[in-house]
Amino acid sequence: MRPAELATPLLREAPVPGGDIPRFEVPGWRERFGVVAGITARGASGPGFDLGLWSAQPVAEVMRRWASFRSAEPGFSAVCLGNQVHRTEVVWHDRGQGWIILDGIDGHGTDARGILLTVTVADCVPVYLVDPVRQAVALLHAGWRGASGRILERGVRLLAGHAGSAASDVVMHCGVSICASCYEVDSQVFVAFGLPVPGGGKGPLDLRAQLARQALALGIADITVSPWCTAHDRGSFFSHRAGGGSDGRLVAYLGMPLLA
Repeated sequence: MRPAELATPLLREAPVPGGDIPRFEVPGWRERFGVVAGITARGASGPGFDLGLWSAQPVAEVMRRWASFRSAEPGFSAVCLGNQVHRTEVVWHDRGQGWIILDGIDGHGTDARGILLTVTVADCVPVYLVDPVRQAVALLHAGWRGASGRILERGVRLLAGHAGSAASDVVMHCGVSICASCYEVDSQVFVAFGLPVPGGGKGPLDLRAQLARQALALGIADITVSPWCTAHDRGSFFSHRAGGGSDGRLVAYLGMPLLA
């Protein structure tokens, strides 16, 4: 659902047809920017296509799903993933082979082809950043702690420091995540964003709208948001909140494939 206050243009991820990997893709980005950008989906009934490494799922099954996911996009020789801690640490990747897993990292950036950046989500916002001028990308995991801690600013600075990106050239998409009407938070969250606390101390918060406002303040003008809600659309996606903490994990991904 789309809160009335959010005026940022919508861009709806579309299911990727065929293959064994349930996933949705940010439409038009392959053609416009030459990038692969999307998110995995729930898939079949039961545990579905859960890619959560730190879960109660059998390790062999999770690793098999990851292997299938990695083979779905053949233009990548490396996949980057962080053991996320809902903070603001971001890292740059110049090169790599195989599977790169880092501790305490909630965002990644690169200007190298063949490196697929990934973050795991199940309500938090995957933030996709592309600089088509410098040919650089960044992908951020933004829950309320990361968003209020300015992980978006850290991501933009990462692109600027390593690729020379200007914020005005960056294109941003806030992907599949929980919507405001499904995301009631308490006073500490409103305080963290510098927002007035609602009566009663609780109320809905639109994380994507907060990130869009931060992006505008940073100088990013080309901003879109997904209309999908992990809770409302739980038939297609995992939701930590709607699932009572027992749901699986989606993987958002972004990268520039190797040239043929």
